[in-house]
Formats: sequence, structure tokens, C-alpha cells
Amino acid sequence: MLPIIAEAAIAKAGLVVIGAGLGIGLIGMKAAESTGRNPASFGKVLTISILLAALVEGVAFVAIFMG
Repeated sequence: MLPIIAEAAIAKAGLVVIGAGLGIGLIGMKAAESTGRNPASFGKVLTISILLAALVEGVAFVAIFMG
């Protein structure tokens, strides 16, 4: 029974990493899109996107380490 639990934990960690990667990719995509639409807002968009990417990565780490 233990190997099945270990495999489930590995699969869950993989799904968390995939989800975090997709989330950070979407943040980058929308930040580039909004900067293209309004170049004057570059600084604010960059700050918010970096903050959100860090939060998504932090949630991913918590999900992986909580098992």
C-alpha cells in the first residue's frame, strides 16, 4: 500500500508544478499584452506581475512540501 501512496504524492507534485508553470505563463502573457496596449503602465504592470508570479510559486512550494 505504501508504494501507491508514494506514487500518488509524486503525481500530485507533478500536477502542482504544471499548474504553477501555466499560471506564471499566463501572468507573463497578460503582462506583455497589457504593456503592448498601454506602454506608459510598464512599471506598475511589471511590479504586479512579479509579485503575482512569486505568490504562485510560493503556493506551489507549499503544496509540494505539505505532501
